[in-house]
Amino acid sequence: MKKIVMTGGGTAGHVTPNLALIPHLREEGFEISYIGSIDGMEKKLVEDYGIPYYGVPTGKLRRYFDLKNLTDPLRVLRGIREARKILKELDPDIIFSKGGFVAVPVVRAASMLHIPVITHESDMTPGLANRLCIPMASCVCCNFPETMNHLPADKAVLTGTPIRAELFSGSRERGFAFTGLTDEKPVILVVGGSLGAQAVNEAVRAALPELLKTWSVVHLTGKGKLDTSFEGVEGYIQYEYIKEELPDLFAMADIVISRAGANAICEIEALAKPNILIPLPAKASRGDQILNAESFEKQGFSVVLPEETVTPAVLVDAVQKLYENRDVYIKAMKESPQGDSAALIMKLINNYRLHR
Repeated sequence: MKKIVMTGGGTAGHVTPNLALIPHLREEGFEISYIGSIDGMEKKLVEDYGIPYYGVPTGKLRRYFDLKNLTDPLRVLRGIREARKILKELDPDIIFSKGGFVAVPVVRAASMLHIPVITHESDMTPGLANRLCIPMASCVCCNFPETMNHLPADKAVLTGTPIRAELFSGSRERGFAFTGLTDEKPVILVVGGSLGAQAVNEAVRAALPELLKTWSVVHLTGKGKLDTSFEGVEGYIQYEYIKEELPDLFAMADIVISRAGANAICEIEALAKPNILIPLPAKASRGDQILNAESFEKQGFSVVLPEETVTPAVLVDAVQKLYENRDVYIKAMKESPQGDSAALIMKLINNYRLHR
């Protein structure tokens, strides 16, 4: 029996690519286990797939002063000890790590036991957790051509991100039936991420008087970010969060407006949806979304609008120009060199598991 342990957590971006690989691993006969944080959001997501889940202590790696910086290294050490114990019991052939703070003790424990590790970096430049893991990894997968310059040349492989198979099963007709909209107007789908993006929400709502003249708008606002003052506005539908029907919403969308989180934009690219990216500004992040968006713009996949420049007029103009040139963007995305990311990663997993 081939055995693999997956790890990664803290945000959905550190879990969903792992989940996308699960059907491929099962198809090839892998016994799959998952190590995450004790109470992390990844626990329920993984258990919903029927995968055995093991929780270990982990500490957050902060770039700023916090009293927890004094105690979290001890939690990481405990995490390494517990992860080592779990790995000795499971005896996997290989580890696949999607990153996040929980990956650090797991990858360290795997290195101590001489278990090969493949890690995946979603963003343009490696985050702190992955920077700690990369020296112990056999192989580092990445999404962007530019990322190759930030990784060891003998470990870096451009794979893209594995995409959830269900996203490709959407139906435009089911999308219209679910939302109650018609196909008389083209559709904009606004995606702010799992927590929503208040600045994007405000920009879209400010532009609605003009947009709704020629477009229907489906808006995923994020939890707690619905605006009841827009209830009943014809052509505008808002939801806090959508799961089962998301493939249908993508299928009905002619244009997508999104933040520039790596996994989100890779899904948009895989679906070949013309898109406008409004990256999280540098003042609110380490700047990874800006770099992600710039790469997609350079490759001809996206139109990028810096958050501070977005006015109703700018957004409406960008939507119109993107739609007029949509075939150019669709062609570029369909010709993306990443190809079938899941197949590429499965090939690496099968190769490196034999190195133990």
